[in-house]
Amino acid sequence: MTSVSLPRELAVPARAAESGRDRTYWLRKRLESAIIPLFALLIAAAAFSVFLICLGKWPSDFFALVWRGAFGSAFSLQNTLLRAAPLLLTALCVALPAQLGLVVIGGEGAVVLGGLAAAAVAPLVAGLPPAAVQILMGLAGCAVGAAWIGLVGLMRARRGLNETIVSLLMAYIAIAIFNHLVEGPLRDPASLNKPSTRDIGEINMLGHLPGTDVHPGLLIGILACVLFYILIYRTSFGFAARVTGGNLRAAQLQGLPVAGLIIIACALGGACAGLAGTIEVAAVHGKANASLAAGYGYAGILIAFLARQNPLAIIPMSLLLGGITAAGGIVQRRMGLPDATMLVLQGMIFISILASQTLYGRITWFQPRKSA
Repeated sequence: MTSVSLPRELAVPARAAESGRDRTYWLRKRLESAIIPLFALLIAAAAFSVFLICLGKWPSDFFALVWRGAFGSAFSLQNTLLRAAPLLLTALCVALPAQLGLVVIGGEGAVVLGGLAAAAVAPLVAGLPPAAVQILMGLAGCAVGAAWIGLVGLMRARRGLNETIVSLLMAYIAIAIFNHLVEGPLRDPASLNKPSTRDIGEINMLGHLPGTDVHPGLLIGILACVLFYILIYRTSFGFAARVTGGNLRAAQLQGLPVAGLIIIACALGGACAGLAGTIEVAAVHGKANASLAAGYGYAGILIAFLARQNPLAIIPMSLLLGGITAAGGIVQRRMGLPDATMLVLQGMIFISILASQTLYGRITWFQPRKSA
Protein backbone atom coordinates (compact mmCIF):
# COMPACT_ATOMS: atom_id res chain seq x y z
CA MET A 1 0.00 0.00 0.00
CA THR A 2 1.25 3.45 -0.86
CA SER A 3 1.87 5.64 2.17
CA VAL A 4 0.61 9.20 2.08
CA SER A 5 2.03 11.97 4.25
CA LEU A 6 0.16 15.05 5.32
CA PRO A 7 1.73 18.47 4.81
CA ARG A 8 4.20 19.40 7.51
CA GLU A 9 2.05 22.18 8.99
CA LEU A 10 -0.84 19.71 9.38
CA ALA A 11 1.07 16.61 10.36
CA VAL A 12 3.40 18.01 13.05
CA PRO A 13 0.67 19.46 15.29
CA ALA A 14 -1.33 16.24 14.92
CA ARG A 15 1.59 14.07 16.01
CA ALA A 16 2.36 16.36 18.93
CA ALA A 17 -1.25 16.26 20.10
CA GLU A 18 -1.54 12.49 19.76
CA SER A 19 1.61 11.74 21.71
CA GLY A 20 0.81 14.19 24.47
CA ARG A 21 4.18 15.85 24.07
CA ASP A 22 4.84 19.56 23.98
CA ARG A 23 1.42 20.96 24.77
CA THR A 24 2.73 24.52 24.27
CA TYR A 25 3.56 23.96 20.61
CA TRP A 26 0.25 25.42 19.42
CA LEU A 27 0.94 28.68 21.29
CA ARG A 28 4.55 28.92 20.14
CA LYS A 29 3.51 28.29 16.55
CA ARG A 30 1.11 31.23 16.75
CA LEU A 31 3.83 33.38 18.31
CA GLU A 32 6.15 32.47 15.45
CA SER A 33 3.54 33.72 12.95
CA ALA A 34 3.29 37.02 14.85
CA ILE A 35 6.88 37.69 15.94
CA ILE A 36 8.65 37.05 12.62
CA PRO A 37 6.50 39.55 10.62
CA LEU A 38 6.98 42.12 13.41
CA PHE A 39 10.72 41.54 13.26
CA ALA A 40 10.60 42.02 9.48
CA LEU A 41 8.72 45.31 9.93
CA LEU A 42 11.37 46.53 12.39
CA ILE A 43 14.14 45.66 9.94
CA ALA A 44 12.30 47.52 7.17
CA ALA A 45 11.84 50.54 9.47
CA ALA A 46 15.55 50.52 10.30
CA ALA A 47 16.54 50.32 6.62
CA PHE A 48 14.12 53.11 5.76
CA SER A 49 15.55 55.24 8.58
CA VAL A 50 18.98 54.97 6.97
CA PHE A 51 17.38 56.03 3.67
CA LEU A 52 15.84 59.11 5.36
CA ILE A 53 19.11 60.06 7.02
CA CYS A 54 20.81 59.95 3.62
CA LEU A 55 18.16 62.45 2.47
CA GLY A 56 18.91 64.70 5.44
CA LYS A 57 15.61 63.93 7.24
CA TRP A 58 15.03 62.75 10.79
CA PRO A 59 13.39 59.31 10.97
CA SER A 60 11.67 60.25 14.24
CA ASP A 61 9.91 63.15 12.48
CA PHE A 62 8.81 60.88 9.66
CA PHE A 63 7.32 58.14 11.81
CA ALA A 64 5.62 60.69 14.06
CA LEU A 65 3.97 62.21 11.00
CA VAL A 66 2.94 58.78 9.73
CA TRP A 67 1.24 58.04 13.04
CA ARG A 68 -0.45 61.43 13.03
CA GLY A 69 -1.58 61.10 9.41
CA ALA A 70 -2.84 57.55 9.88
CA PHE A 71 -4.31 57.34 13.38
CA GLY A 72 -3.70 60.67 15.11
CA SER A 73 -7.23 62.09 14.76
CA ALA A 74 -10.75 61.02 13.87
CA PHE A 75 -10.29 62.41 10.36
CA SER A 76 -7.00 60.55 9.91
CA LEU A 77 -8.46 57.30 11.19
CA GLN A 78 -11.43 57.51 8.83
CA ASN A 79 -9.09 58.22 5.93
CA THR A 80 -7.09 55.14 6.90
CA LEU A 81 -10.24 53.02 7.03
CA LEU A 82 -11.24 54.24 3.57
CA ARG A 83 -7.84 53.26 2.18
CA ALA A 84 -7.97 49.87 3.95
CA ALA A 85 -11.43 48.87 2.66
CA PRO A 86 -10.40 47.73 -0.86
CA LEU A 87 -7.14 46.27 0.47
CA LEU A 88 -9.05 43.74 2.56
CA LEU A 89 -10.56 42.26 -0.59
CA THR A 90 -7.52 42.48 -2.87
CA ALA A 91 -5.40 40.72 -0.22
CA LEU A 92 -7.90 37.86 -0.24
CA CYS A 93 -7.31 37.55 -3.98
CA VAL A 94 -3.75 36.53 -3.11
CA ALA A 95 -4.41 34.67 0.15
CA LEU A 96 -7.08 32.26 -1.11
CA PRO A 97 -5.08 30.72 -4.01
CA ALA A 98 -2.04 30.70 -1.70
CA GLN A 99 -3.73 28.01 0.39
CA LEU A 100 -3.00 25.68 -2.54
CA GLY A 101 0.56 26.92 -2.92
CA LEU A 102 -0.28 29.33 -5.75
CA VAL A 103 1.18 32.82 -6.07
CA VAL A 104 -1.41 34.90 -7.91
CA ILE A 105 -0.37 38.54 -8.26
CA GLY A 106 -2.77 39.78 -10.94
CA GLY A 107 -5.53 41.11 -8.70
CA GLU A 108 -5.21 44.59 -10.17
CA GLY A 109 -6.71 43.32 -13.42
CA ALA A 110 -9.74 41.88 -11.61
CA VAL A 111 -10.19 45.16 -9.71
CA VAL A 112 -10.40 47.34 -12.82
CA LEU A 113 -12.53 44.91 -14.81
CA GLY A 114 -14.85 44.33 -11.85
CA GLY A 115 -15.31 48.06 -11.41
CA LEU A 116 -15.87 48.50 -15.14
CA ALA A 117 -18.51 45.75 -15.17
CA ALA A 118 -20.33 47.38 -12.27
CA ALA A 119 -20.27 50.78 -13.95
CA ALA A 120 -21.54 49.28 -17.22
CA VAL A 121 -24.42 47.42 -15.54
CA ALA A 122 -25.73 50.37 -13.50
CA PRO A 123 -27.17 52.41 -16.42
CA LEU A 124 -28.84 49.28 -17.82
CA VAL A 125 -30.86 48.70 -14.63
CA ALA A 126 -31.28 52.33 -13.61
CA GLY A 127 -35.06 51.96 -13.24
CA LEU A 128 -34.79 49.42 -10.43
CA PRO A 129 -34.67 50.30 -6.71
CA PRO A 130 -31.20 51.44 -5.56
CA ALA A 131 -30.65 48.31 -3.46
CA ALA A 132 -31.35 46.10 -6.48
CA VAL A 133 -28.99 48.17 -8.65
CA GLN A 134 -26.23 47.88 -6.04
CA ILE A 135 -26.71 44.11 -5.75
CA LEU A 136 -26.60 43.67 -9.53
CA MET A 137 -23.45 45.82 -9.69
CA GLY A 138 -21.84 43.67 -7.02
CA LEU A 139 -22.80 40.45 -8.80
CA ALA A 140 -21.43 41.76 -12.10
CA GLY A 141 -18.15 42.83 -10.52
CA CYS A 142 -17.74 39.51 -8.68
CA ALA A 143 -18.60 37.49 -11.80
CA VAL A 144 -16.09 39.30 -14.02
CA GLY A 145 -13.36 39.17 -11.36
CA ALA A 146 -14.01 35.46 -10.74
CA ALA A 147 -13.91 34.69 -14.47
CA TRP A 148 -10.67 36.64 -14.97
CA ILE A 149 -8.65 35.11 -12.12
CA GLY A 150 -10.46 31.80 -12.52
CA LEU A 151 -8.97 31.70 -16.02
CA VAL A 152 -5.53 31.90 -14.39
CA GLY A 153 -6.43 28.87 -12.26
CA LEU A 154 -7.74 27.03 -15.30
CA MET A 155 -4.50 27.53 -17.22
CA ARG A 156 -2.53 26.42 -14.17
CA ALA A 157 -4.65 23.32 -13.57
CA ARG A 158 -5.18 22.20 -17.17
CA ARG A 159 -2.02 23.38 -18.91
CA GLY A 160 0.51 23.62 -16.09
CA LEU A 161 1.32 27.27 -16.83
CA ASN A 162 2.98 29.29 -14.09
CA GLU A 163 0.18 31.19 -12.33
CA THR A 164 2.46 34.04 -11.22
CA ILE A 165 3.53 34.93 -14.75
CA VAL A 166 0.08 34.31 -16.22
CA SER A 167 -1.72 36.45 -13.63
CA LEU A 168 0.77 39.30 -14.03
CA LEU A 169 0.48 39.31 -17.82
CA MET A 170 -3.30 39.10 -17.60
CA ALA A 171 -3.30 42.13 -15.29
CA TYR A 172 -1.64 44.17 -18.04
CA ILE A 173 -4.14 42.83 -20.57
CA ALA A 174 -7.04 43.70 -18.25
CA ILE A 175 -5.82 47.27 -17.84
CA ALA A 176 -5.45 47.60 -21.63
CA ILE A 177 -9.01 46.31 -22.13
CA PHE A 178 -10.23 48.67 -19.44
CA ASN A 179 -8.57 51.69 -21.05
CA HIS A 180 -9.91 50.76 -24.49
CA LEU A 181 -13.51 50.45 -23.29
CA VAL A 182 -13.45 53.51 -21.05
CA GLU A 183 -11.90 55.68 -23.75
CA GLY A 184 -13.99 54.11 -26.51
CA PRO A 185 -17.33 52.25 -26.52
CA LEU A 186 -18.29 52.94 -22.89
CA ARG A 187 -17.05 56.52 -22.67
CA ASP A 188 -19.42 59.20 -21.48
CA PRO A 189 -19.30 62.00 -24.10
CA ALA A 190 -19.49 64.54 -21.27
CA SER A 191 -16.18 63.34 -19.77
CA LEU A 192 -13.80 65.60 -21.64
CA ASN A 193 -10.55 65.87 -19.65
CA LYS A 194 -10.71 62.47 -17.96
CA PRO A 195 -12.38 59.68 -19.95
CA SER A 196 -15.00 57.92 -17.81
CA THR A 197 -18.06 55.77 -18.12
CA ARG A 198 -21.50 57.20 -17.46
CA ASP A 199 -22.26 58.14 -13.86
CA ILE A 200 -24.13 55.42 -11.97
CA GLY A 201 -26.35 58.06 -10.35
CA GLU A 202 -26.20 59.58 -6.89
CA ILE A 203 -29.15 57.50 -5.74
CA ASN A 204 -27.27 54.29 -6.50
CA MET A 205 -24.15 55.26 -4.57
CA LEU A 206 -23.32 53.50 -1.32
CA GLY A 207 -23.80 55.80 1.66
CA HIS A 208 -21.69 56.19 4.78
CA LEU A 209 -21.72 54.22 7.98
CA PRO A 210 -23.70 56.13 10.64
CA GLY A 211 -21.69 58.93 12.21
CA THR A 212 -18.68 58.47 9.94
CA ASP A 213 -17.39 59.25 6.47
CA VAL A 214 -16.50 55.58 5.94
CA HIS A 215 -18.46 53.61 3.34
CA PRO A 216 -19.88 50.10 3.96
CA GLY A 217 -17.12 48.54 1.88
CA LEU A 218 -15.06 48.34 5.07
CA LEU A 219 -17.62 46.10 6.75
CA ILE A 220 -17.99 44.03 3.58
CA GLY A 221 -14.23 43.47 3.50
CA ILE A 222 -14.07 42.50 7.18
CA LEU A 223 -17.01 40.13 6.77
CA ALA A 224 -15.34 38.54 3.74
CA CYS A 225 -12.15 37.96 5.75
CA VAL A 226 -14.11 36.27 8.55
CA LEU A 227 -16.12 34.10 6.17
CA PHE A 228 -13.07 32.96 4.23
CA TYR A 229 -11.23 32.20 7.48
CA ILE A 230 -14.09 29.87 8.35
CA LEU A 231 -14.01 28.38 4.85
CA ILE A 232 -10.28 27.69 5.01
CA TYR A 233 -9.93 26.45 8.59
CA ARG A 234 -13.37 25.05 9.44
CA THR A 235 -14.58 23.24 6.31
CA SER A 236 -13.59 20.17 4.33
CA PHE A 237 -12.96 22.37 1.29
CA GLY A 238 -10.41 24.41 3.24
CA PHE A 239 -8.74 21.29 4.61
CA ALA A 240 -8.50 19.81 1.11
CA ALA A 241 -7.03 23.08 -0.16
CA ARG A 242 -4.39 23.15 2.58
CA VAL A 243 -3.50 19.50 2.00
CA THR A 244 -3.07 20.27 -1.70
CA GLY A 245 -0.91 23.28 -0.93
CA GLY A 246 1.25 21.34 1.50
CA ASN A 247 1.69 18.16 -0.54
CA LEU A 248 0.30 18.06 -4.05
CA ARG A 249 1.28 14.42 -4.57
CA ALA A 250 -0.48 13.35 -1.38
CA ALA A 251 -3.63 15.19 -2.43
CA GLN A 252 -3.61 13.45 -5.80
CA LEU A 253 -3.07 10.01 -4.22
CA GLN A 254 -5.97 10.66 -1.86
CA GLY A 255 -8.19 11.36 -4.85
CA LEU A 256 -8.77 15.05 -4.11
CA PRO A 257 -10.05 17.09 -7.08
CA VAL A 258 -6.88 19.17 -7.30
CA ALA A 259 -7.74 20.89 -10.59
CA GLY A 260 -11.18 21.87 -9.32
CA LEU A 261 -9.76 23.17 -6.05
CA ILE A 262 -7.27 25.35 -7.92
CA ILE A 263 -9.90 26.83 -10.22
CA ILE A 264 -12.39 27.45 -7.40
CA ALA A 265 -9.80 29.09 -5.13
CA CYS A 266 -8.64 31.39 -7.93
CA ALA A 267 -12.23 32.24 -8.88
CA LEU A 268 -13.11 33.10 -5.27
CA GLY A 269 -10.03 35.31 -5.02
CA GLY A 270 -10.92 37.02 -8.29
CA ALA A 271 -14.48 37.60 -7.08
CA CYS A 272 -13.10 39.42 -4.03
CA ALA A 273 -10.91 41.65 -6.21
CA GLY A 274 -13.81 42.32 -8.58
CA LEU A 275 -15.97 43.26 -5.60
CA ALA A 276 -13.27 45.69 -4.47
CA GLY A 277 -13.48 47.43 -7.85
CA THR A 278 -17.27 47.50 -7.62
CA ILE A 279 -17.17 49.14 -4.20
CA GLU A 280 -14.71 51.76 -5.41
CA VAL A 281 -17.16 52.65 -8.19
CA ALA A 282 -20.29 52.52 -6.05
CA ALA A 283 -18.87 54.25 -2.97
CA VAL A 284 -16.06 56.54 -4.13
CA HIS A 285 -15.95 57.47 -7.83
CA GLY A 286 -19.49 56.94 -9.06
CA LYS A 287 -18.09 55.91 -12.45
CA ALA A 288 -15.22 53.90 -13.91
CA ASN A 289 -12.12 55.82 -14.93
CA ALA A 290 -8.34 55.72 -14.59
CA SER A 291 -8.64 56.30 -10.83
CA LEU A 292 -9.64 52.65 -10.46
CA ALA A 293 -6.11 51.56 -11.35
CA ALA A 294 -4.76 52.86 -8.04
CA GLY A 295 -2.52 49.89 -7.27
CA TYR A 296 -4.87 48.24 -4.77
CA GLY A 297 -4.32 44.86 -6.41
CA TYR A 298 -0.56 45.13 -6.05
CA ALA A 299 -0.78 46.39 -2.46
CA GLY A 300 -2.88 43.34 -1.67
CA ILE A 301 0.16 41.16 -2.43
CA LEU A 302 2.16 42.84 0.33
CA ILE A 303 -0.72 42.58 2.80
CA ALA A 304 -1.27 38.88 2.09
CA PHE A 305 2.40 38.14 2.70
CA LEU A 306 2.43 40.24 5.86
CA ALA A 307 -0.61 38.29 7.08
CA ARG A 308 0.95 34.92 6.19
CA GLN A 309 -2.12 34.27 4.00
CA ASN A 310 -4.37 34.23 7.09
CA PRO A 311 -7.69 35.98 6.31
CA LEU A 312 -8.12 37.26 9.87
CA ALA A 313 -4.58 38.65 9.98
CA ILE A 314 -5.33 40.51 6.75
CA ILE A 315 -7.56 42.89 8.73
CA PRO A 316 -4.85 44.54 10.89
CA MET A 317 -2.31 44.40 8.07
CA SER A 318 -4.72 46.26 5.78
CA LEU A 319 -5.12 48.94 8.44
CA LEU A 320 -1.34 49.24 8.70
CA LEU A 321 -0.78 49.65 4.98
CA GLY A 322 -3.88 51.82 4.62
CA GLY A 323 -2.46 54.09 7.33
CA ILE A 324 0.91 54.34 5.60
CA THR A 325 -0.84 55.31 2.36
CA ALA A 326 -3.14 57.80 4.09
CA ALA A 327 -0.17 59.53 5.74
CA GLY A 328 1.50 60.27 2.41
CA GLY A 329 -0.09 63.70 2.10
CA ILE A 330 1.01 65.07 5.47
CA VAL A 331 4.53 63.67 5.01
CA GLN A 332 4.78 65.40 1.64
CA ARG A 333 3.61 68.74 3.05
CA ARG A 334 5.59 68.76 6.30
CA MET A 335 8.85 67.11 5.23
CA GLY A 336 8.98 68.04 1.55
CA LEU A 337 9.23 64.42 0.46
CA PRO A 338 7.56 63.17 -2.74
CA ASP A 339 4.69 60.68 -2.74
CA ALA A 340 7.08 58.04 -4.03
CA THR A 341 8.71 58.00 -0.60
CA MET A 342 5.81 55.92 0.73
CA LEU A 343 6.30 53.49 -2.15
CA VAL A 344 9.96 53.12 -1.14
CA LEU A 345 8.81 52.25 2.39
CA GLN A 346 6.33 49.71 1.06
CA GLY A 347 9.02 48.18 -1.14
CA MET A 348 11.40 47.82 1.80
CA ILE A 349 8.64 46.18 3.83
CA PHE A 350 7.94 43.75 1.00
CA ILE A 351 11.61 42.78 0.62
CA SER A 352 11.97 42.36 4.38
CA ILE A 353 8.86 40.17 4.57
CA LEU A 354 10.12 37.98 1.71
CA ALA A 355 13.51 37.60 3.37
CA SER A 356 11.88 36.70 6.70
CA GLN A 357 10.20 33.67 5.12
CA THR A 358 13.48 31.79 5.53
CA LEU A 359 13.20 32.08 9.32
CA TYR A 360 10.09 29.93 9.60
CA GLY A 361 10.94 26.47 10.91
CA ARG A 362 14.55 27.45 11.66
CA ILE A 363 14.24 28.96 15.14
CA THR A 364 14.53 26.12 17.66
CA TRP A 365 12.31 27.66 20.34
CA PHE A 366 9.28 27.61 18.02
CA GLN A 367 9.69 23.94 17.04
CA PRO A 368 8.05 20.85 18.65
CA ARG A 369 9.76 19.51 21.77
CA LYS A 370 9.96 16.03 23.19
CA SER A 371 9.38 15.38 26.85
CA ALA A 372 12.25 13.87 28.79
